[in-house]
Amino acid sequence: MTFNSVHSLAMIASLKFARKPTLHLRSTPFQCVPKVVPRFLAAVEAEAPTNEQTSVSIREEEIGKAPAWKRLNYEELGIRNSMIGSTTKKVLNGLKKKGYDVYLVGGCVRDLILKKTPKDFDIITSAELKEVTRTFSWSEIVGKRFPVCHVHMDDTIVEVSSFDTTKCKAGMEFSHHIEAPSGCGKKDHLRWMNCLNRDFTINGLMLDPYARIAYDYFGGIEDIRKAKVRTVIPAETSFQEDCARILRAIRIAARLGFSISKETAHFIKNLSSSVLSLDKGRLLMEMNYMLAFGSGEASLRLLWKFGLLDILLPFQAAYFAQHGFQRRDRRTNMLLSLFSNLDKLLAPNRPCHNSLWVGILALHKALSDRPRNPLAVAAFSLAVHNGGNLLEAVWMLRHWKLRFWILLSLLEGQYCR
Repeated sequence: MTFNSVHSLAMIASLKFARKPTLHLRSTPFQCVPKVVPRFLAAVEAEAPTNEQTSVSIREEEIGKAPAWKRLNYEELGIRNSMIGSTTKKVLNGLKKKGYDVYLVGGCVRDLILKKTPKDFDIITSAELKEVTRTFSWSEIVGKRFPVCHVHMDDTIVEVSSFDTTKCKAGMEFSHHIEAPSGCGKKDHLRWMNCLNRDFTINGLMLDPYARIAYDYFGGIEDIRKAKVRTVIPAETSFQEDCARILRAIRIAARLGFSISKETAHFIKNLSSSVLSLDKGRLLMEMNYMLAFGSGEASLRLLWKFGLLDILLPFQAAYFAQHGFQRRDRRTNMLLSLFSNLDKLLAPNRPCHNSLWVGILALHKALSDRPRNPLAVAAFSLAVHNGGNLLEAVWMLRHWKLRFWILLSLLEGQYCR
């Protein structure tokens, strides 16, 4: 075995991720904490969608008819404010005391309903972003197309967006022509407009922690109950607007164990090649979300299912094809077995360093090229021992290669006596 294949994959680990600062990659290879599967409330238990239900949802999206919107209180959802992070509460209270409306929005609301620990909390407010920076001394506005404010507090970053950004888009003519819900006031319409720009219905939920009410304008609660990932607007339009949503659909379905709606799945396959238009930093960030947070095996299975593995990890796709990948295959599939064991040590709020999953990909390729090669195993073991630095491990073995073989031969001679 040469080190070229290992070294090329190791180079990926040295790249900087273009990621949200709230993603804290650990300096250690992994956190040895068992993955905890939370209990679901009866109100949000997953049920497999039938073909009839799926076809109905597709027809509704085709004619642009929005589902009936709902207000649900904390008691109905089993949510308590004690489930919200303390730093997030400080930001919420700081804005509320100045008279602004504040809400939790997106995936954190979904996770609270599912009784899962959110990876982070996103806030939206009626304050302009400049007002947010005046409220919190250590904060900054980032992003040009979709500006948000990063509030630095207690060694974490809380992301705050503004309804003002949504107002700027209010005059836009949407190609999907989804009608606004009837019987809603000015604030409801503002909330609806913001949720319309979300990727999936289960992320299009808004929570008022002071009124203790959740707002659902696109059937997100029902999709949580059905354990289904579905786009807010028609899937073809959604993915053409932002092709990164294709990878987010895979990531969310893998992490939550949800199915993907028929229409959404259809256009994930049809538009899969569009993810190549994303820059390398964004692709690396999305891959890290999939493989470093405890759902690596499920992510690889879904990437293979929807033809994305050929695009993102062609060697691993060739390995699956060569070994006749099967849906329930785990023990005989070395790559799935490696990530299955890694997933047991991780969780969404306890990720591993990105160099660990890169190292696993490198180890798998090296072992596939030359099974049981001691140099490949030694490189991976040394990388883990040195805190996940695969480049350093490869360099050390290259430098010490002769001495390594001498040591190995001495050990073999000792054990053969």
